[in-house]
Amino acid sequence: MITVTEATATTEATATAETLKNLSDEGVSIWLDDLSRKRITSGNLAELIETRHVVGVTTNPSIFQAAIGSGEGYEEQLADLATRGVTVDEAVRMMTTADVRAAADILRPVYDATGGRDGRVSIEVDPRLAHDTKATVAEAKQLAWLVDRPNVMIKIPATKAGLPAITEVIGRGISVNVTLIFSLERYREVMDAYLAGLEKARAAGLDLSTIHSVASFFVSRVDSEIDKRLAKTGTAEALALKGRAALANARLAYEAYEDVFASDRWTALGGSANKQRPLWASTGVKDPAYKDTLYVDELVAPGTVNTMPEATLNATADHGEIRGDTVTGGYAQARADLEAVEKQGIPYDEVVRQLEDEGVAKFEAAWGELLDAVAVSLSRKGVDGE
Repeated sequence: MITVTEATATTEATATAETLKNLSDEGVSIWLDDLSRKRITSGNLAELIETRHVVGVTTNPSIFQAAIGSGEGYEEQLADLATRGVTVDEAVRMMTTADVRAAADILRPVYDATGGRDGRVSIEVDPRLAHDTKATVAEAKQLAWLVDRPNVMIKIPATKAGLPAITEVIGRGISVNVTLIFSLERYREVMDAYLAGLEKARAAGLDLSTIHSVASFFVSRVDSEIDKRLAKTGTAEALALKGRAALANARLAYEAYEDVFASDRWTALGGSANKQRPLWASTGVKDPAYKDTLYVDELVAPGTVNTMPEATLNATADHGEIRGDTVTGGYAQARADLEAVEKQGIPYDEVVRQLEDEGVAKFEAAWGELLDAVAVSLSRKGVDGE
């Protein structure tokens, strides 16, 4: 006999699953923006795949800094690495690739079921290489070799040096997640780099159907910076624009995506090539005044990915409002919103350039903190003989 409490829990679970299913049915792939050893070994990741429609995972230096910096779940591997006397850089690389490999194995059924479209796990090149093309390519090749799973994606930042690296890595048949995209101009350069990579891969005789890519267009950080400047302006017109720039920017990015992947250049690659899907990143709201599912509810469009922190995933499951495509009908308003921001004396080009520089710097700082924490752990375990 089912109790009232059990029946209520079942109803709530069904409603939760239904909201996320609706999002998936609209053509949005739900990826989790987090990974840790504990999440893997506890079965939590497998549970999210089963109950939350999660079909991919993204990582970044900040995520690994939080996971490995805590030490939880990494004790035995750290002790072994200390015994071997490896360098700090090697230790970090061994731990991060081990996590990504394990997560890729958990997601392999999704990868197989979707023909490689989803079931992906992303790992980023060392952020200290963001402005070095050759080193980025070498690192991407090494990461792909170390993880050794077909469903890995190598994250390359969309810096000027990153663009030719994207082309080279795609041209070698390695799937790429392009990260830290803030501007519409840079996004078009990223798509151009991807197409150039596919053309290079085709010339080398590679099977284009096996190469996938996403372009991670950052959302909430745009509002954080522009809202701050609007608040400083302080006029009624300026304050009325708060919370609108990030959505406008992302919607115009989708318009650019539609344009590029309907072009003659794209068509010439043939039917086996895969479009580089827009991925909405940084979708957890920074301003508590905004609805916590803002960057999910308002960025629903077919052929996209939304990578969410677990808090945003749970909020979407609980009270997200999935009401169909909320992107493609809003291009004119999006342009008007960005133009209105410019009229307030806030230069778009300056903001997105600043955000790119800050994004690289933040990831580099997080990587440095991770290296420092691992260095301390290796030293302690080496001394203690644990």
